[in-house]
Amino acid sequence: MIESGHRVLAYARTLARPPGWKVEASGDTIVITASPSVLQSYNLLLVRRQFDAHEPADMMASENTDLASPNVGKLRNPDLTYIPLSAVETGGNEVPAEQAAIAVEIVSPSNPENDLVGKVRDYPLMDIPLYLLIDPRNGDITLYSEPSPTGYHQRWVGTFGDRVPIPAPFDFGLRTDGLVRYPD
Repeated sequence: MIESGHRVLAYARTLARPPGWKVEASGDTIVITASPSVLQSYNLLLVRRQFDAHEPADMMASENTDLASPNVGKLRNPDLTYIPLSAVETGGNEVPAEQAAIAVEIVSPSNPENDLVGKVRDYPLMDIPLYLLIDPRNGDITLYSEPSPTGYHQRWVGTFGDRVPIPAPFDFGLRTDGLVRYPD
């Protein structure tokens, strides 16, 4: 499985991305998705502004950055992540996933399983310490933490309007009362 995952990852890296599309690799699967809608972008903006206010001095925000874990054959592209400033020195399009402090995803209405199942499975394997999952379909929010090879050990669950307890290195309560749900 891992050898096959490495082949899929290598192939995914060769694909030319049309403007506005993301390419990800997970195991034997390549996932190609469209860029976020205006509503997704708005929700991400509300979240990002709060994270930016609590951003550690040695980190930077990055939207739609490829996080790579060749050792587990994964390439994922979160809506928002915070990575060390030193990642700029590599000059490439990929950042080692274990350098990410968090992955933030706004669930896509066209492919929710990618965020709700695939990334919940992959991000702990990629050693991403925090995964914030915002689901505008029903107003749910989940914060996963304490990754291990068997998954995340901690999970905080809330709804739009709750304050999400974001731990270090950010250490603040994320306000979610301004987030907008998808229309029914």
